[in-house]
This record gives sequence, structure tokens and C-alpha cells, in this order.
Amino acid sequence: MNVSHEVERMCPLTKGPKHGPAPIPEEGRWVKAYEVTDISGLSHGVGWCAPQQGACKLTLNVKNGIIEEALVETLGCSGMTHSAAMAGEILPGKTILEALNTDLVCDAINVAMREIFKQLVYGRSQTAFSEDGLPIGASLEDLGKGLRSQVGTIFSTGLKGVRYLELAEGYILSVAVDDNGEAIGYKFLRVGKMLEDIRHGVDPKEAYEKNIGTYGRYADAPKYIDPREE
Repeated sequence: MNVSHEVERMCPLTKGPKHGPAPIPEEGRWVKAYEVTDISGLSHGVGWCAPQQGACKLTLNVKNGIIEEALVETLGCSGMTHSAAMAGEILPGKTILEALNTDLVCDAINVAMREIFKQLVYGRSQTAFSEDGLPIGASLEDLGKGLRSQVGTIFSTGLKGVRYLELAEGYILSVAVDDNGEAIGYKFLRVGKMLEDIRHGVDPKEAYEKNIGTYGRYADAPKYIDPREE
């Protein structure tokens, strides 16, 4: 390496402490991380693009520095879904350092990779204290029935109030309203479970009806509205 004239003239002094990096918790062990291969764990990162019109939740399962499993969930941007498809092909098999410096097509996914990298290398992973971590495939447990992402979509205005459109239980079919005009419950459709039943041969009408449920004081309401039409 090149050394400046000022440094070249200095006399050497011996470095004293050589204690290495602080240990971080990884899959039930305390590890001093020197190389990228020293990093293991399952964690999540959330990212966003510059205009913040879309967001990405990225879940990676890393074993000995290598990404063995990736779950990419996107929200709010149609283009990002296609970027996520590419990222799903790109990520497995890369080291987390490679992935950090790989163009994952969409800025929201790139930022999610940056955030999850920090979680993993600082020992803040979900599996920090889980012996041997989680098996490959564990990220699927974050999904709902039928392996669909759990999403919530709520719209409201000061003029007309709130509209529940989709919640963790599923697609909202109708909202129950009391005599005061307040929402007190809703009827929902478990879309993932319904589609799963149809794929397995259940008649679509039967699958639709068997996957409807209600929440709150739905049955006692004096009025019901379609949140998309009324």
C-alpha cells in the first residue's frame, strides 16, 4: 500500500489490545464475526422507495453467511411485484454481502436488504437466542391461510368516515353499523383458504360460503353497508 511521507518518517509503536470484535448472539451461540461466513440467522427488513409510494418486507434465513431462504412481500406498487419476482430468483445462494451490493431492481427491496443486513450483522435477528436457528421454510409461517401475505387496507375521510376493505381475517364483504352510525363489526371472506379449497376440488360457490366469517357485534347490527359501494 502507499504510505505518505509523514507516516513513513514515524517510528513504530506496538498495538496493545487485540480483543477482536464483540460477540453477537446467533442461533443460540455467541459468535465473534470476522468473516461474512460467521453470520447466521433469520430476520426481517422493511424498505421503501424515494417517493415512498411502495414498501417491501423482506425475510431472509441465512446459514453461514449464505442466503438459503427468501420471502419478499410488497405493498402499494404494482411494479414492485415484478421486482420481487426477480429478487426471489436472485437472492438464494448469495452471501449477505453480495446481496447487499446486488441491484435488486426496486429501491424498496434494496432498502429492505440494507435494513435486514444491519439486523443480522449486529446480532438483532429473530433467531438470536434460538438454538440452531429455524429450518428452511420457516418464513412461510408469516403468511396466512393459502400462503397469502397478511395485509390490511383501510380507507377513511372526515366527510364519510371509515371503510374497512381488508383485514387480517380477509376481504371485507360488509360492515355492521349501529344506530349511531358507528362501525361495530364486519363480515369477511378468507380469500386464501377459499382459493385453496377450490384448487382442491371444492365447488366455488360452496368454497365461498364456507369461508365467510364475522367479527364484532355483526349479528346484532340494525344496518349493514358494502364498504366499496356505499
